[in-house]
Amino acid sequence: MDQEKLMEKWLNNDLSEAERKAFDALEDASFFKDIIADASHFKASHFSAMADFDTFKKRSMQPEQKVRKIDWFKPMMRVASIVVAVLGLYYIFTSISLTEVQTQVAEKTSISLPDASQVTINAQSEVAYNEKEWATKREITLKGEAFFDVAKGARFDVVTESGTVSVLGTEFNVKQRGSFFEVACFEGTVQVATNEGTVILHVGDNMTLMNGLLTTGTNTFDEPQWTQNKSYFQRTPVSEVFAELERQYGVTVGQENVNTDQLFTGGFDHNNLSQAIKAIGEPLNLAYQINGKEVLFSTRN
Repeated sequence: MDQEKLMEKWLNNDLSEAERKAFDALEDASFFKDIIADASHFKASHFSAMADFDTFKKRSMQPEQKVRKIDWFKPMMRVASIVVAVLGLYYIFTSISLTEVQTQVAEKTSISLPDASQVTINAQSEVAYNEKEWATKREITLKGEAFFDVAKGARFDVVTESGTVSVLGTEFNVKQRGSFFEVACFEGTVQVATNEGTVILHVGDNMTLMNGLLTTGTNTFDEPQWTQNKSYFQRTPVSEVFAELERQYGVTVGQENVNTDQLFTGGFDHNNLSQAIKAIGEPLNLAYQINGKEVLFSTRN
């Protein structure tokens, strides 16, 4: 049976079971059912009989009136494109004026900032600053370790992942390696702001933030030892001592049954690997061996 006959019999509620299945399989069946269902909810003041099938067909086949919709998507996309373009240009111009300095394994370097402040950068470290904005904003970001000799003037900020160090003009060392953060003041006054609080350091003071625990102490030397090609540690986890050995010598340090959380006080030179390993192993009662670029520490039996 063709579609028109099915429609006519459906309107007259005269479908057999097989015809009803055939009607339900029509593509527009649900559409016509919805029309009848919606119509049943309307009430009229005067009863009017349902039109015959030909009239219903003509009405259902009439083209729908076009409804004009306001399309906000394209204008919003234009606005978004403009915003992205502006931000992109800002990023490009900012990046162009950004000066970055990186050091590799076993490499140290010194740089002069626009105000004649001096920065000495330890191995595997990175600093970055905006030279064009330096006159109005003395700010430098640090990843790793560096010693700063700051020219007197406006506020000078060293920004790290663990906290911000602020001074007006002084000498200080900042070390930020993973969860280990250490600041030592060698001249003037230093303010260190972290999530755990703000600390003021004077000449000879230092502070350490490790795994959320902030402690303060006093410097053993009057200058950072790494600037003299020596590494010195004051109650520092062995894991950080091993990491510094890797940075200064370009080796890989392995360990067997070593408590790397225990604290170590001591140091090693940067010009003799064998002596450096001995300087670490003997105070900790560790056995050690060198195999090319690999160093292995183990607990003595």
